[in-house]
Amino acid sequence: MANAELSISSKTYSSWSLRGWLLCRMAGLRIREKIVALDDPENRAELLLLTPSVLVPRLTHEGASVWDTLAIAEYLHELYPHASLYPEDRIVRAHCRSVSGEIHSGFVNLRSALPMNLKVRHEKFPVFSGAKPDIERVEAIWTECLAAYGGPWLFGSRPTVADAMFAPVVQRFLTYAVALSAPAADYCTWSNDWELIREWIDAARREKDEVEELEVEF
Repeated sequence: MANAELSISSKTYSSWSLRGWLLCRMAGLRIREKIVALDDPENRAELLLLTPSVLVPRLTHEGASVWDTLAIAEYLHELYPHASLYPEDRIVRAHCRSVSGEIHSGFVNLRSALPMNLKVRHEKFPVFSGAKPDIERVEAIWTECLAAYGGPWLFGSRPTVADAMFAPVVQRFLTYAVALSAPAADYCTWSNDWELIREWIDAARREKDEVEELEVEF
């Protein structure tokens, strides 16, 4: 029986929920999923990018309540160090934390221009010019990591916190057919084939509820 509860939002639209869920599964923590209703005002505001405060996902475990995605990552790393959520080497681990923190706190234009929606695919999509520097920065991070650590994951042979943090970005790029360099495109394919991602996407496709504002054709 699961000894932890993870509150999550829509699997179709919520990038933060995906990150938190991936981290728990990567750590091997058995969780019960508690779905926060789409008509919850705070949840809706987060999905529509109307608030900078994100309280979902929230991990409740043995008296602890942890609601920031990177805080969840650090909490799980403390409890399950052998899960290798971060690289073992101190220098590489610092790099992993840095790029994970960068995607966690920035890239506002990318988030607003390419909202996560796992139920659609656009063959051609006019990307807002303000989002292009964000896209270029993501490509640069991925290319640097893949070259430095040999892939196929950002920090070597197994997924880390960084891969969980960038997983929703991968899905955004695939949804909106963003043109990428070969290394970045290959990484998107690899991440999209991740067993945990396929499980999440399958569940998202079974969701019935929708946020109408996110179904608008831009």
